[in-house]
Amino acid sequence: MEKWLQAAIDYIPRWITHQMRHSEQPGVALALVQRGKLLLEMAEGHADAPGGVAMTPRHVFRVASHSKLFTAAALMKLREQGRLRLDDPIGRHVAGLQPAVAELTLAQLASHGAGLVRDGADAGQWQERRPFLDEAALRTDLASSPTLEANTRFKYSNHGYGLLGLAIAAATGEPYVDWVQREIVAAAGLQHTWADMPAALPAGRHGNALAAGHSGKLPLGRRVAIPAAMRTHAMAAATGFVSSAADLAMFVGSLSPEAKKSVLSVASRREMLHRRWRDPHAQLERWYGLGTMSGTLTGLAGAWDWFGHTGGFPGTVTRTACVPAQDLTVSVLTNATDGLSHAWVDGVLQILQAFEKHGAPSRRTAAWTGRWWSLWGSMDLLPMADRVLVANPALLNPLQDASVIEPAGRARGGTLNGHIVLANGFASHGEPATLTLDARGQATAFRHGGTELLPERQVVRELTRRYGR
Repeated sequence: MEKWLQAAIDYIPRWITHQMRHSEQPGVALALVQRGKLLLEMAEGHADAPGGVAMTPRHVFRVASHSKLFTAAALMKLREQGRLRLDDPIGRHVAGLQPAVAELTLAQLASHGAGLVRDGADAGQWQERRPFLDEAALRTDLASSPTLEANTRFKYSNHGYGLLGLAIAAATGEPYVDWVQREIVAAAGLQHTWADMPAALPAGRHGNALAAGHSGKLPLGRRVAIPAAMRTHAMAAATGFVSSAADLAMFVGSLSPEAKKSVLSVASRREMLHRRWRDPHAQLERWYGLGTMSGTLTGLAGAWDWFGHTGGFPGTVTRTACVPAQDLTVSVLTNATDGLSHAWVDGVLQILQAFEKHGAPSRRTAAWTGRWWSLWGSMDLLPMADRVLVANPALLNPLQDASVIEPAGRARGGTLNGHIVLANGFASHGEPATLTLDARGQATAFRHGGTELLPERQVVRELTRRYGR
C-alpha cells in the first residue's frame, strides 16, 4: 500500500468518529476498497439506537437504489449472452403494457430517459403507509401514457426499474431475485448481499443482522427505530437490495473499467458508466448512465471523476463512489432519514485526494499531529510530506479552507516552530504556529497564530470551571 494511502486511512476513522459525535447520527458503516482489496472497514454508533444495539461492520442495510447498479449489471450480462439488446422495446419482453409504455427501450428505462412516473400516484410505500408494489399494482400504475415524451430529459423512475425487473425475469425464465442472486451477486463473490429482504438472514461465517432505520429527531423531538424489513416485491430491481458497506464497495469497484475481476466485460462496464443524462436542475453537476450516477469531485488537490450510486429507504441513506483513476471505492451507509452518507463520501474522498497530492508525513512534519480544542471547537493537524494542513473535523469537508503550516524546526525550551504560509484572508495567514512539547517530547499545546488550543480534557475542565456544568 502506498504510504500516502495509509496516512489517509489512519485519519478517516478519526474524522468519521468526530462527525458522529458532532451530528448525533444513530450509526454508520464505512468501507474502503482498492483493487479488490478491503483496506478499511469500520462501524460506529448503533444499529438500533432505542434498543442500544451497537453497530458492527457485519450489519447489513437496506441500500435501496444501489439496487439499480445490480439490475443494470444484470441487463449487461444478458446482453453479453445474446438474450436481449439495449434497444429492445420493453414490450418485446413484457406483454400487456400500455402501447406507449411498451415502445420504451431497455436503455431508456435503465438511464431514466423514458419519461415514466417516478413512484406512481400513491408513493406511500416510502412512508411505510402501504406495501411495495407487486406486479399487478405496478402494471396498474403504468396503465396510462408516460409522464414525458421519451428522450427529452433525465427523469428518475423507480417504476421504470420495476419494468426492467420483469424483463429480466422474462429473459431468464426465473424470478428476478433468484437469477440476479445467483448470476450477479454470488458470481461477484458477495457474501452479505441479497436482492430483496430474505425471510431470515443467513447466519453466515461472520454473522448477519439488519441495521434498523431511524427517523430524524423532528417532529417527535427524538428518533424512533424503523425496522425496514419489508419485502419490495416487483420493485426489488429498483430498491430491494440488502448489503454491507464492504460488499457494496467491492461490487462497485468491480464495475470500474480498470478492475481486473468483474462479472462484466470491460466493454459492458464502459457502457454502464457512459454519461447519458445530465441532471438539469441540481446545484451539483451530476450525470446518469446505465444504473450509475457520476460526477467530478473538486478539492485542494484537483479533480477526481467518480461513479457509483446512492440509496434512500425508510430510515436509511447510503452512498458508494468509485474513483477509477485511483482504483479506490468508498461506501458509507447511515441508518437515519437525515443520514450524512452523501457528504461523508465526499469528505473521505477529499481526505484521500489531499494525501495523494501532498504525500505521507515525513520526519520533518510527523510530530505535527493531534486534535486540539478551544472554546470554538477543534482543529486537526494533518502532517504530510512537506507541510501540515489544519483541518476542521466538524465540517463535512474537513479540508475546506484549510490553513497550511510549514514546519521550521525545534526551538530551545521544548517547542516546534512553524509558519502559517497559507490561510484565507479572515484567518492567520503569515503568522507563527507552535507546538509545545513536554519533557517526554509529547505535544501539550498548539498555538495557531494568537490562539492557544489544548487537549480536549483540559478544555473540558477549563469550560466547566469558567461556566459551570
